[in-house]
Amino acid sequence: MLPELHSVLNLLEGGFSQLKVLVIGDIMLDRYIHGDVDRISPEAPVPVIRHAQRYERAGGAANVAMNLAGLGCQAILSGFWGSDMEQGELAAILDRAGVDTVGVVSSSQPTISKTRIVGRNQQLLRLDIESRDTPPEVESRRLIDRATELVSKVHAVVLSDYAKGALTNQLCAAVINAARIAKIPVLADPKTPDFSKYRGATTVCPNLGELSLATGVSAHQTDALLAAAQPLISENDFQYLTVTMSEKGITLLRRDSRFHSPARAREVFDVSGAGDTVIATLAACLAGGLQIETAIELANLAAGVVVGKVGTVPIARHELVAVLTPSSGVTAGEKILSLDHAKVRVAEWRASGETIVFTNGCFDLLHVGHITLLEDCRRFGSKLVLGLNADASICRLKGPSRPIVGERERARVMAALAAVDAVVLFEEDTPLELIRALRPSVLVKGGDYTIETVVGHEDVIAAGGRVEIVPTVEGFSTTNIVKKLTANNAQNEEN
Repeated sequence: MLPELHSVLNLLEGGFSQLKVLVIGDIMLDRYIHGDVDRISPEAPVPVIRHAQRYERAGGAANVAMNLAGLGCQAILSGFWGSDMEQGELAAILDRAGVDTVGVVSSSQPTISKTRIVGRNQQLLRLDIESRDTPPEVESRRLIDRATELVSKVHAVVLSDYAKGALTNQLCAAVINAARIAKIPVLADPKTPDFSKYRGATTVCPNLGELSLATGVSAHQTDALLAAAQPLISENDFQYLTVTMSEKGITLLRRDSRFHSPARAREVFDVSGAGDTVIATLAACLAGGLQIETAIELANLAAGVVVGKVGTVPIARHELVAVLTPSSGVTAGEKILSLDHAKVRVAEWRASGETIVFTNGCFDLLHVGHITLLEDCRRFGSKLVLGLNADASICRLKGPSRPIVGERERARVMAALAAVDAVVLFEEDTPLELIRALRPSVLVKGGDYTIETVVGHEDVIAAGGRVEIVPTVEGFSTTNIVKKLTANNAQNEEN
């Protein structure tokens, strides 16, 4: 189970929205043109692509910012872009995602773009637009001033280096110094074998190839490579190195220790942007106060999600919530939610394609009839939310002698059941307001009801959902159990 799971879920379900993360680096536009290939050009021995689809994505440092926004953070982007069509397309993408571009400097050079021509899922050509000249001094100075001014206003900084000219040695030194004064973490994604460029950063996050260039040890000699990398931590005043190892996972290197998180097995379609997702997730977690080991485990999960997509696609928090909240992997305490918390989690589940089932009841003295009902409920969907009458509600409905078991204990017991994904207490006599707030796809009730007599049926059906009635198990009820106990007590007293 993921360490600090409660804290992780709290961040994903609202806490990240309070955090600002600054991404500084090489901003790019990724353009994809897909088409069909069924002939060779008569003009030259090259395939003819018949255009079918075109789309644009944020790339480079902009993709890191998109991942942070997808996690729910307030992402602020800093770097260069030009005054051209690509800038307009990129600005629109970032604006829709809620990425703040206040730190971006307009440059006389073109916006960096990469256009990929894809035929039948095979990349045939890539066209890059960029300048190989060093950015003008006045523009570089303006970027340093703007970036360092923003450092004191955020909770973490990412240096996203694609060796395109934005991250000069002077800028890195200025930003890292400002961050250390502000006592906020700095994470660097390197594109140079000389890690001294990022001296003083909290961590540098190389892949095996980049670490091999930095140490001179082959990427295939993993143990020797990691051993050779550890001295770089002291030499460059890092707290640790975070090494991404593709299908092997992520390794955290401290000066005298290692921590390894194996990759989560998933079908891989495209590794584009996976490194951006990893460093964005690490930065968000450190900004939120999580331990680096927890951050690495979550980053591994996030990378496992994005490599299952085609193209540069950022992570979305609902995808991580869905991964983190299977019934078998969440403790009972994590399933007991307030209404506000439940609304967020259900929305995340729904966004990930889960079918939300709702049922409700008092569940005072758990018995086989309750278990059968809940198991039946799970047949109608993938996530079951249980509305549980609070003590005051039960007392009004069943009299002052009930409930026998208090609401906290009942909630804990119900949440411990594998069939239940979430438990929400309600004080009202009926769960109508709860149903309206959660908008389940399937509303289930056990017993001698008709669809028309089930509370909330109008709202569920009007929203495109359905109501299911399941039979109760004859002879089992809390009332019967109480009667039997009362009779036994009376008989014992007579004897």
